[in-house]
Amino acid sequence: MEGAGATAFVTVQKIYYPLLCIMGIPANLFTFYMICFRKCGMSDTAIIYLGCLAIMDTFYLVWVILIDLTLTFWLLQPFWHSHPMCGILGFLQYGSLYSSSWIVVVFTIERYLVLRSTTARQHFSQTWVTKLTCVAIVLVSHLASVPLGWINIVSPVTFTVDGENVTLPRCHYRNETYSTIIVWITTFLSGGCPIVLVIIFNYLIGYHLCRASNLFTKEERRVMHGRSTKGMLRRTILLLGTVSVTFVVLSLPRFVTYCILRTKYNSENFNRNDYSIPINVAGDLANMLQNLNSTTNFLLYCMVSRRFRQELVQVVICRAKARELGSVLTHTTMKVFSVVDHKASPFNDPVTVVLTNLKQKE
Repeated sequence: MEGAGATAFVTVQKIYYPLLCIMGIPANLFTFYMICFRKCGMSDTAIIYLGCLAIMDTFYLVWVILIDLTLTFWLLQPFWHSHPMCGILGFLQYGSLYSSSWIVVVFTIERYLVLRSTTARQHFSQTWVTKLTCVAIVLVSHLASVPLGWINIVSPVTFTVDGENVTLPRCHYRNETYSTIIVWITTFLSGGCPIVLVIIFNYLIGYHLCRASNLFTKEERRVMHGRSTKGMLRRTILLLGTVSVTFVVLSLPRFVTYCILRTKYNSENFNRNDYSIPINVAGDLANMLQNLNSTTNFLLYCMVSRRFRQELVQVVICRAKARELGSVLTHTTMKVFSVVDHKASPFNDPVTVVLTNLKQKE
């Protein structure tokens, strides 16, 4: 990328990251309000997971995009280019990144276990278990990010500003063996492992739902849900597919480019700010995509959840909560259905079976 192209690319980032903060932080906070206070047809456990995810995504936007990236592009000397803020900011950034990624993973695994096991359904349906799980995820994530407070170091750096040489303290990567090892471990814990687990368990959920729908005859499905069964199943799988594909598409490029940068270009002489090198451009584009991941939840819920859209309209027009409608179509597509308490038919024919007491599980 030539000089003019590099300047244009930097200008794009200078506009992109503040815009991401302006749109993303209010969107996440509004999503938290919608999920926790409007509920939108979600179960209590889903409310806790998704509410916690919205908060951690907000912290990620503040620590990474607002304080780090935005200030780096707009200020000559951001406040965190000093000790001890250099290390503290790294700790906070990776703590929020870990928390956000693993909340998605644990929530996906929990949905699969609830779908497969009655015992798991009874256990994970208790809100105190979900709250304890979310607190544990956040605490462990920040505990695991403590070593990342030492991967950066503050040292004086001389650079040219308006034709004059200026020496200022700069927080930059400490080029040591242990720093590289910690960064590699972090890359897999925050990117590689969550991506693989989300893909695997979303596939298993979709497979199980498709298989479960084939256990009943057309007549039984008609009695249980009427003609909406297939549509509801499609929408459920659509939601799971949308969330997993979005997470993977926005996170995978960053994982790949970072692995390349830390192997082939891992040297002190390599200039990460030289945009004439394609991998630098690719790395920054991948960063832009991953950071977008923390602002997309609101749009995803609007796109795939009819009940969320209904509640959103009620908020916009300043009305009270929408009434609970009896039709299964009015519920969020995040439902996972199960048939419980099967009872024998009251008829004398021992072959005939009647499915009763059908319930919906989040």
